[in-house]
Amino acid sequence: MDITEKIELIERPPTEEIVTHEELLELFKTNSSPKHYIGLEISGFLHLGSLISTGFKINDFIKAGVKCTVFLADWHTIINDKLGGNWETIEKVSKYYQDAFKLVCPNVEIVLGSKLYEEKTEYWANLVKFTKHMSIARTMRTLTIMGRSEDDTKIDVAKLLYPAMQAVDIHSLGVDIAHAGMDQRKIHMLVREIFPKMGWKVPVAVHHKLLPGLTKPANANGESTKMSKSDPNSGVFIHNSDDEIRTKIKKAWCEEANIQNNPLLEISKNVIFHEFNEINVERPEKFGGNMTYANYNQLESDFAEKKLHPTDLKQTVGEYLVKVISPIREKLNLSEELFNAIKKNY
Repeated sequence: MDITEKIELIERPPTEEIVTHEELLELFKTNSSPKHYIGLEISGFLHLGSLISTGFKINDFIKAGVKCTVFLADWHTIINDKLGGNWETIEKVSKYYQDAFKLVCPNVEIVLGSKLYEEKTEYWANLVKFTKHMSIARTMRTLTIMGRSEDDTKIDVAKLLYPAMQAVDIHSLGVDIAHAGMDQRKIHMLVREIFPKMGWKVPVAVHHKLLPGLTKPANANGESTKMSKSDPNSGVFIHNSDDEIRTKIKKAWCEEANIQNNPLLEISKNVIFHEFNEINVERPEKFGGNMTYANYNQLESDFAEKKLHPTDLKQTVGEYLVKVISPIREKLNLSEELFNAIKKNY
């Protein structure tokens, strides 16, 4: 595979931004198998965005010859008050996360934050050195990476360590490519600003689009909120049954001809067309008969022109999601004890 093909793999949906394309090109010219990382808090049930869309993107990197790591940030989970701050529960849920990502991305390496910090004895010294380059004001502005507001007056001191720890994780793993959802962009920009001052390797940043929630956008500007682990109505979860998946998609917000922040179009683009070369829409002859779409742009165009009705799109997306999710759900063990432990801490 030549460099152009590798970059095309990394650029394909759900990728939204590469900082920078030129640096990625230069990286592949000098390193045929660069090191990648994506970090995840260990929190709620995995869903279409956190596991499937993310995992598909990781597989693009792997196909491009990149050595990929999923970093399970167990200490960050404690700091951010997830899973009740219970270490025993976090350990159990981390095993569930490991099993899930190994199913979706068999060739990925899994690294636990607690293990990294035990092995890298210089980690804490590097953390202190890194924080010398951060003001309190800048730190507060980065707290959105953990779903917190920079205006929150009840932030405990531990949370102020979170952004710096995330940055030093990247350095400690020797990362060439830092990968995350768009919600983590601020930390990568901080990394790219401070690492040169410390003489540390500066990674290329790759950000993928976050899948929107299934409900109608609540924001005044019409922007959708991301699919959330904490809102069972906003997303499709890995452990939803086939019928639950179909029902959720049937109830999803999908205005006729509206292609802005449409969750079903986003799922089609970033999940379904990622894995299927074409999408077959089955409908009665009186509504136009069956239709096959060989690419997303064709699907979006027909929807915008009212040639594809929301009802038909919903039925189609529901059926394809069942094909994607059911094989994973059937292999991914989630005990009743673990299910209840996660649910209790929502």
